[in-house]
Amino acid sequence: MEYEISHRPSYSLLRVKLSEGESITAESGAMVYMSPNIEMQTRTRGGGGLGGLLKSIKVAALGAESFWINTFTARGGDGEVALAPAIPGDVHMLELADEGYIVQSGSYLASTSGIEVDTKWKGFRGLLTEGDLFMLHISGSGKLFVAALGALEERELAPGERLTIDNGHLVAWSDSVRYDVRRVGGLKSLVASGEGLVVDVEGPGKVVLQTRNPGAFVNWLLPFLSGGERSDRGLGLRLGI
Repeated sequence: MEYEISHRPSYSLLRVKLSEGESITAESGAMVYMSPNIEMQTRTRGGGGLGGLLKSIKVAALGAESFWINTFTARGGDGEVALAPAIPGDVHMLELADEGYIVQSGSYLASTSGIEVDTKWKGFRGLLTEGDLFMLHISGSGKLFVAALGALEERELAPGERLTIDNGHLVAWSDSVRYDVRRVGGLKSLVASGEGLVVDVEGPGKVVLQTRNPGAFVNWLLPFLSGGERSDRGLGLRLGI
């Protein structure tokens, strides 16, 4: 499999060239175009049966993940499929070698065979927002493609190296990274600065950050969509009201 990411970092497009029989799985709605010999199979995220259906409903309700996922396979020769995230921003590839990553809901774009996306994972300690945020645990060997708002930056943390990250900018991190979620400041600083929660991370491992905060962007955009009146929804979400 070969891939190319173009038009980055603002409007990234992922082009994947598949050899005969090769597959890639992606979020529903991510396909921009594909070769005529690409076979697309659609299934619920949680797998088959009633349990899988209920799991898919939960994933869609708790996060920004799609109810469906698509698998693209080249049949009768080589083929090509182009994928793009729903939001304007960058696409980043993580090469997994029998390891795992924790990925923020909505940032998963695609993965090759050999990668398992666990929607039942319960290991996340704490919340990255004041409401429920669904996290994915992705593991195995292969290529994982994540997407986010703005550009993406990968940081390699040495053993014992620490970093404090605003919750809205954290996209993914190695499951070898230790982390702790805490509130920064009080109500006064929350109202004045917009800060609410931060994540303290400690290496070894990788951390992937996005240069734009989706929550802050939505709050900035809302006045233009509501006739010029600034909305306090962003603050309400942080306060849990």
